[in-house]
Amino acid sequence: MPKIYYNSFAAEDVYAVIREAMPAGFDLVTLERDDDDERKARIRDCEVVICAAYRLSAPLIDAAAKLRLIHHQGVGYHDTVDVQAVLARGVPLALTPEGTDVSVAEHTVMLMLAACRRLPFADSELRAGRFHINALRPVSRELSGMTIGYVGMGRIAQQTAARLKAFATHGVYFDKFATLPQHVAERLGVRAVASLDELLHASDIVTLHVPLTSETRHLVNAATLAAMKPGAILINTARGPLVDERALADALRSSHVAAAGLDVFEREPLAATSPLVALPNVVLTPHISAGTRDALRTKMMAIAANIRRFYAGEPLENQVMP
Repeated sequence: MPKIYYNSFAAEDVYAVIREAMPAGFDLVTLERDDDDERKARIRDCEVVICAAYRLSAPLIDAAAKLRLIHHQGVGYHDTVDVQAVLARGVPLALTPEGTDVSVAEHTVMLMLAACRRLPFADSELRAGRFHINALRPVSRELSGMTIGYVGMGRIAQQTAARLKAFATHGVYFDKFATLPQHVAERLGVRAVASLDELLHASDIVTLHVPLTSETRHLVNAATLAAMKPGAILINTARGPLVDERALADALRSSHVAAAGLDVFEREPLAATSPLVALPNVVLTPHISAGTRDALRTKMMAIAANIRRFYAGEPLENQVMP
């Protein structure tokens, strides 16, 4: 019975969801401890590796003597897979775009609402016995009528725009690699703009939906933050290093940027000493925008289908390497 190894340590109820989706005739191998020695021992006789948040490093790839296939649970494989080690082994690597778009889009909308209403501050103050009825009126906002600026217009941005149209928002987007067909743009209530600078000047909320590359690292920096409308809001559910967090903290302290909602960070886990932590106008979540039971089940069913294709000698879907 071929073995499928899951590289991230998780609770048994998470493993149960994964195990339910695995193809018949395969044995799922999981971890009892968050320990690299155990990882090396468990991966040794497994033919398929599923990697998620925990990095699939070169030593782990070297330890997998029977490795035939690597399947990333998401799409950001550069963050969690040693690319050179995969290329050296010549083992195929496939991605899982399925299951992410709806979950991340919903989380993006949630962060917008929470940032507009200063939800963390209101919640923590109430729990401390301070009942603010009027204190937040001068800074709380409604989504209705806002212009949402989408940096990137891929699957997740489109799902987000579809949901925000019901809030009576207007959308602009900048994507240097793709332009939506006119009928799709009309359905989503968005229009393309010619530059990032134009988007920043026009948007009440800027939401990031681009991959992390050398070109997009610190895409949001002191200069781009200064170009945003005074009182605008920044949302990031894409990749943490897209944002220069020190520059963002300065912009939030000055109130040039009214609020931010962040699910991803330059360094994870986010340190308690980060300047973002103490700011009352920031909503912080621990990289969980795709972390729903529903998304996990969808992802695992897609991975299982791809594993079946691989063992049947059929082409893999969403293969990126080698």
